[in-house]
Amino acid sequence: MIGARALRIEDRVLLRGAGRFAADTQRAGELHMRVVRSPIAHGRIVSIDGTEALRLDGVTAVWTYADIADLPAIGFRLTPREELLPYRQPVLARSIVRYVGEPVAVVFAESSYLAEDAAELVDLEIEPLPAHLDPDAEPVDWVDAEQASWAAGHGENLPAQDSEASVFTIGYGDVDAAFSSGEGRVFTMDARIGRHTGVPMECRGLVAVYDEAEGQLIVDGAAKVPFWNREAIAAMNGLTPSRVVVRETHVGGGFGPRGELYPEDVLVTVAAMRLRAPIKWIEDRQEHLMATNHSRGQHHRLRALVDDDGYIRALDASFTLDQGAYVRTHGATVASLTASMLPGPYVIDNFRVTAHVRLTHKTPAGTYRSPGRYEGTFARERLIDTIAHGLGLSREEVRRRNFIGREQMPYERPIEAMGTHMVHDSGDYALLFDKAAERFGFSTIREIVSRRRAAGERVGFGFGYFVEKSGIGPSEGARVVIDDAGGVTVICGASSVGQGVDTVLAQVVAEVLDVPHDTIRVVRGRTDQFQYGRGAFATRLAVMAGSAALNAATALRDKAFRVAAAELAVSVEQLRIRGGVVEVEGSEQGLSLGQIAGLLDPLRANDLKEEPGLSADGWFHTDHMTYPYGLHAALVRIDEATGRLEVERFMVAYDVGRALNPTLVEGQIAGGVAQGLGGALYEEFLYAPDGTPLCTTFMDYLIPTSAEVPDVETLVTEDAPSPLNPLGVKGAGEGGTTAVAAAIASAVDDALQQPGAIDAVPITPGTLHRLLHQTTTQHLTTKE
Repeated sequence: MIGARALRIEDRVLLRGAGRFAADTQRAGELHMRVVRSPIAHGRIVSIDGTEALRLDGVTAVWTYADIADLPAIGFRLTPREELLPYRQPVLARSIVRYVGEPVAVVFAESSYLAEDAAELVDLEIEPLPAHLDPDAEPVDWVDAEQASWAAGHGENLPAQDSEASVFTIGYGDVDAAFSSGEGRVFTMDARIGRHTGVPMECRGLVAVYDEAEGQLIVDGAAKVPFWNREAIAAMNGLTPSRVVVRETHVGGGFGPRGELYPEDVLVTVAAMRLRAPIKWIEDRQEHLMATNHSRGQHHRLRALVDDDGYIRALDASFTLDQGAYVRTHGATVASLTASMLPGPYVIDNFRVTAHVRLTHKTPAGTYRSPGRYEGTFARERLIDTIAHGLGLSREEVRRRNFIGREQMPYERPIEAMGTHMVHDSGDYALLFDKAAERFGFSTIREIVSRRRAAGERVGFGFGYFVEKSGIGPSEGARVVIDDAGGVTVICGASSVGQGVDTVLAQVVAEVLDVPHDTIRVVRGRTDQFQYGRGAFATRLAVMAGSAALNAATALRDKAFRVAAAELAVSVEQLRIRGGVVEVEGSEQGLSLGQIAGLLDPLRANDLKEEPGLSADGWFHTDHMTYPYGLHAALVRIDEATGRLEVERFMVAYDVGRALNPTLVEGQIAGGVAQGLGGALYEEFLYAPDGTPLCTTFMDYLIPTSAEVPDVETLVTEDAPSPLNPLGVKGAGEGGTTAVAAAIASAVDDALQQPGAIDAVPITPGTLHRLLHQTTTQHLTTKE
């Protein structure tokens, strides 16, 4: 069953239109919440008047900051840094607004239409202040001492803070000594990645009700981290966590932005408690593009010392991250991953990178599929192409010479990634390149490009190599239960963002118990059903929840064998399981799992010296991540008259250690490529000089459609199983995105015959038209 191309068990409900999303959740007597948002990027609140809104029949309440002043700023879920605390976001703006779309008030009414009408009647008077939009400019004053101390929330009096929220450096070796040696050549590269984000089909939404009879606050909606959200919601409402139940609905896409705890989520739950009514909030698309986390927005400056044979001796880098107006639940995650993953698949003896996390009057930024790796891979792979051109070597050869070798695995870098020591657990990077070249026909592609170029076409071929990370711990658990009829249920703390986790967990359990995977029920994403779960993020669930399910199913099988052995008067060693039946080898004796469950009623279980019921828990713990890796390649054509770019072929080779379901892996890759193409060619949030967002609909914010996304050719390999988990698996959720921009840029350079011309994404037709018709080319290398 593991490794089979099994159909998704989640899809039966969804394809019949029977799914239940946040907007489908109905509660009797519910009130609808509408958020009143700042229309300007930076200003001082003079007054907020909800009088006219309250005159409408059916409007229950209008809240401003004064009504929820007891609520603290929203905390960090990941990568907390002390210096970031003063930049946390209040649930409603206190006295200053810092981005267009910031919540300043909320309206509660008996219908969504009435709430929207009432919100338009709330009178805002905000005194405009200058907007700071350039993260590369000198930092400016940001929060005064009072606001900094309040947001930090630890009672200390802090000084005023400027817009540089954090600066940190990581590295190893002696970078300065390497560059001072005078040996080798120095190559530099500036690279920019535009501001864009995940735009799931379903916008955010939440429904909350306080159940007086049960004494519980029940929260329904998309929640990729339901257990963390439960803790935060409980604290905000003065409840113990056991009195908050977070229940995950079906999810119309996640990709990083969805499921985090936002100000709107807190307001929904607080209102359910204080108004003693069910509260429902459904975000519209314009709100989503203004207020849900943005991402990317980085400027990299890289300097590499390379010897004459093409070996990288040192890498010195810095980058600026446009954090937007506040630091939300992700803390310094994006900056940390950008820095730690920047060396990629290469041996670099001396490495240093400095991260600058800077605030601007834009929507706050967070994670988006392959956070930090998409950005760092683009910058690093652009630098590798620059080195190849400068030394007169092929782009492939420079990569091969610098790859970490298979014999060097596990390969440790003396830095940390997401709080874990960075150890490349397994891999053969050169072998994957070989297999990709053979499968996709790189030699043939190069010949075709040469012929077409000779005929006058602007065509090019390029690639980018990357290392991903997956499977962050520390723990995940699962419980497998068999009822008297033989029905199998998996209960766990995992959650879903639509990636097929139910199917994968069912396949793992089916492998152990030898039952059809589509007969297994998976219960997850409910904080009242299991005691712990860290959530669906960072490509972790196949490793963590999959291993926990394997351990639970194995423990249950062992228990079933013990009971069957006692009942059949044989030894455990004589038993096997087939078709959900525990059989005695070489005989017709056997007991089904349902029959064994029936033997474990409380009275008989005591005689068997077993706990009642046929169930078992399994846990998996780790303090390291796994590191899948891959190669993206692209064949592109440019229309010389218009600058229009067509991606004719896109190829991905990806080693996942072990593919639990190859179809799901391929689907993840294809979806990831589509989103990577968006960031590489189409998507970018632009702002007017006063901070007004210019991309608040799909007329302005372009996303690729099926017409723009080519068929994605995939090669999934299993040459480097991870030694860090019992399944040998590495995550597959983000590798489809990671190197798309790098591969497209490399191919465009090749088509233009201007090495290093592409140093920023998105690559627009205007940019290409200008490059096609300019008469000078950029000089890329210097020698010291």
